[in-house]
Amino acid sequence: MKTRAVYIAGAHRAVLTENELPPLGPREVLMKVAASSMCYSTYKAYSLGAAHKRVPDDVSENPVMTGHEFSGEIAEVGSGLTDHYQVGQRIVIQPAMGLPSGYSPGYSYPTYGGDATYTIVPEIAIDKGAILPYEGTYMANGCLAEPLMCIIGAFHASYHTTQYVYEHEMGIKRGGALALLGAAGPMGLAAIEYALSGPYQPGLIVVTDIDQSRLERAQQLLPPELLEGTGRRLVYLNTADCEDAVGLLRSQTPHAAGFDDIMVFAASRPLLEMADRLKGWDCCLNFFAGPTDREFSATFNFYDVHYESAHVVGTSGGARSDMLEALRMTAQGKLNPSLMITHVGGLDAVAHTLEHFKEIPGGKKLFYPWVTMPLVALADLHTHAAQDRRYAALADIVKANNGLWCQEAEVFLLRHFSRPAGPD
Repeated sequence: MKTRAVYIAGAHRAVLTENELPPLGPREVLMKVAASSMCYSTYKAYSLGAAHKRVPDDVSENPVMTGHEFSGEIAEVGSGLTDHYQVGQRIVIQPAMGLPSGYSPGYSYPTYGGDATYTIVPEIAIDKGAILPYEGTYMANGCLAEPLMCIIGAFHASYHTTQYVYEHEMGIKRGGALALLGAAGPMGLAAIEYALSGPYQPGLIVVTDIDQSRLERAQQLLPPELLEGTGRRLVYLNTADCEDAVGLLRSQTPHAAGFDDIMVFAASRPLLEMADRLKGWDCCLNFFAGPTDREFSATFNFYDVHYESAHVVGTSGGARSDMLEALRMTAQGKLNPSLMITHVGGLDAVAHTLEHFKEIPGGKKLFYPWVTMPLVALADLHTHAAQDRRYAALADIVKANNGLWCQEAEVFLLRHFSRPAGPD
């Protein structure tokens, strides 16, 4: 079986090639990938190469498949797994395996990644419960369960304590004050929606960013009016030119006492140090953003750690149960992962997107491995219509869905943009 896939072959080296996959082992599964979304972490692996924690040292000799957020269907089942999986079964992949090496798909394996037409789910991933059944038919929502999992994991990993009772109560404070800093990007949108609809129901959600266009999009998609009549509040604030951002943010909290939970979505020292000054009693600060600089640091008030029960956590990825929760809430209509998507393209657009990742604004980039299409912003689909009428129809579908990607658009794309022949 041949596969077309994008590989990292070193720092700032990503290539799309066709390769022969090895024969399937008895405890392996061959997956036909349907959709894959790009994470900022993939860009970090691309830019760092072997210097990345999860990328093998010999990546230049043995390139690794990119992509760890993906969905698809089972194309072949190893002889030892036929009682567990069926050909044609729709699945999503839980990439976090908890290995001491940190290895996972999209970073570490030459035949296991989502930016591919076919990929092999190896035995170690099978043993770690990587394959989750997917009941839906909208495959974009399937691959986006992974970033939702990361958000849900972050909410569950935060914790609080009762004074002199040294037990952790896991999760953000129910009914408390939550600050989401630098949070108008795709992961921030997911966090806002989970804060609105998830189990913790914070009474106050304050969202900040320094990009006005991102804030406006967030406010349009998830307006404060959603909480009208609930006694809860959602507030958006641009802190870019604010002389006293700390004072403004603290004034939003009851008695200006500070926040119970703070999540930081950008690896920025000034942002972290502002978060430090926003803490209330027993505040849990979750540093969600992952820095690329191993020496990254910021000042933190340890007086508050000792006397105010302040504490810090940092999360990356999530548990299998978090991903199941993401799939369940999406199926129930409580979460809409498509909020995160701003661009779509085919497999041929992945390497170019990695190369220009920092120059491309917006949120999640979604790729369909069986489609030939450059990366196009949803907002720009209509500008391609003069050269190709297929884009006009696609633009109309997206416009009718409030500017968001949707299952109807996915079906149209797969019908009209798919490659004429697969790599068999």
